[in-house]
Amino acid sequence: MADQQALKVEAAREALKFVEDGMRLGIGTGSTAAEFVRLLAERVADGLSIIGVPTSERTAKLCRELGVPLTSLEETPELDLGVDGADEIGPGLSLMKGGGGALLREKIVAAACRDFIVIADETKHVETLGRFPLPIEINEFGRGATSAAISRAAKKLGLSGEIRLRERDGKPFETDGGHLILDASFGRIPEPRALSDALHAIPGVVEHGLFLDMAGRAVLAGAQGVRTIQA
Repeated sequence: MADQQALKVEAAREALKFVEDGMRLGIGTGSTAAEFVRLLAERVADGLSIIGVPTSERTAKLCRELGVPLTSLEETPELDLGVDGADEIGPGLSLMKGGGGALLREKIVAAACRDFIVIADETKHVETLGRFPLPIEINEFGRGATSAAISRAAKKLGLSGEIRLRERDGKPFETDGGHLILDASFGRIPEPRALSDALHAIPGVVEHGLFLDMAGRAVLAGAQGVRTIQA
């Protein structure tokens, strides 16, 4: 098995082929997206002209350190291409995202992109979403009531499992937007659309990590090479 980090680099390198001079880019968050930023910075240093919208403060910091020019969705509300990683890639390029805690900004940026590419190593490609706990971003106010409502909604869809408040260093993890994250271990999610709709109907749920009908292609790197899957 090829080194996983090396596979992330190869997936990022393949995605970079879709970047053209003058593009407005959505730039993702996470370890694979960080490799894309590093490769992108090399191209920028060689003269490539692009402008990027980062999906997290962490990505913004890396871009600034490496000299990747940035803008915001306020200044540049329409983007040509988004590149980001995923925790899982399922049927029809349905995605599970949010392991890094940036799901709200990631989804807003992805929605602003004319084209969206997800990059990952082949281990992230699954037959059914749900091996990875589903991140659900919530408002801090009423978090107990929101968690209970999520459990009830999931039960109606035949789903159950632990819903745990994400913590870091013994304290609740806070997103860049000042929200909390619940990680829901539902297991297999055979009807992601139904779950997405049910979660969006709950007051207190800001966003969730099911990215449906957003990715146009997935670039997957494995021991046998890099392959691209079209939506």
